Amino acid sequence: VEDEGWRRGRRGSASWRGREGTERMASASPVITLRPFGNVTHQQLAQSTVPPVWSALHLYQTSLLGTILAITGNILISISLNIQKYTHVRLLCQESLKPYYTSKLWWCGIFLMGLGELGNFAAYGFAPATLVAPLGCVSVIASAAISVVFLKERLRSSDILGGSLTVLGTYLLVTFAINGQQEITAIKIRNYIVSWQFLVYLTLEFLLFCALLYLNKRKGLNHIIILLLMSSLLASLTVISVKAVAGMVTTSIEGQLQFQYPIFYVMVLIMIASCIFQVQFLNQAMRLYNATEVVPINFVLFTTSAIIAGVIFYQEFYGAALLNVFMFLFGCMLSFLGVFLIAKNREKQTAKVPYIDMGIIPKQRKAGKIQPELNNINSYGTVRGEQQNNSVGENAK
Repeated sequence: VEDEGWRRGRRGSASWRGREGTERMASASPVITLRPFGNVTHQQLAQSTVPPVWSALHLYQTSLLGTILAITGNILISISLNIQKYTHVRLLCQESLKPYYTSKLWWCGIFLMGLGELGNFAAYGFAPATLVAPLGCVSVIASAAISVVFLKERLRSSDILGGSLTVLGTYLLVTFAINGQQEITAIKIRNYIVSWQFLVYLTLEFLLFCALLYLNKRKGLNHIIILLLMSSLLASLTVISVKAVAGMVTTSIEGQLQFQYPIFYVMVLIMIASCIFQVQFLNQAMRLYNATEVVPINFVLFTTSAIIAGVIFYQEFYGAALLNVFMFLFGCMLSFLGVFLIAKNREKQTAKVPYIDMGIIPKQRKAGKIQPELNNINSYGTVRGEQQNNSVGENAK
């Protein structure tokens, strides 16, 4: 009897403790809470017109989507450039010369370039600018591979080494990329603009640009570093504005409209203006120097300025591990070296003959190899001498 009473009392106390524990758990706050993606609040999620799955998309998946868009866009751009080059070569081989813009194949290349640039623009809305900008090396690799396969250009050992280094650098960039992607809103962009670190950066950039512009316009210095450095300084503003516009468009698609804020249209104007002046300095460098020099230097300066702009304006390295930062920068250096090796002497190999071969001129029985005069680029050595001798002989007759 005593044992039975003791067992009943124990069961009663256990049930009382169970009810008390249940009441405590009900009254206490939950230990585990679901945090929405980025800085989106629960109220904003409730007001969103898209499914919650899109708003709760994982950060890694978002960066991966931006990476895929950037790589795809750069591959399309390289295909477009090779299609346009093939169109020009094919038109030159025809008997009747036609304008290149009358070719359907050339317009196909322009369409692919538009798709590639659109992919790069969309990539800034999903991935950090410090990741999207260095992925431009994919375009160099793809262009070299396509030119070898389809345009029958010669494959060099430096192409293989440069392509291997660039692929390894791209792998390190994607693997150790800083997942600093954030939701871009108009209010956040406005706060970033008035931050002290960006104001200091913008002031230094403005002073450096004015000094380079003075050397270029007043002193007449057209060095390749001066031209491309001015282009890269403007490119930093382009990266900032492009990511701001793409990010606000992405946020608007998710349900939080940003088009009613004036900062959106200010960023659109900055994007357009910086692109126009950037292309102007880049074209000036292409006109004065060889493309094998302009392409790698411009890639290095543009990527460096884009990384600095992403770090200072969007604070994309904030809270990143030291190993990730080191491996990311090491991947950038490998990509830079690979691009230099791929672009090295690519166009110089077609200019092996330092003289003008006149053997294909009609009605010429014997034609020598005529050297140009070094003191006057407008006169071509013996060609001009023979013309003068012919004119003197005709006058004598």
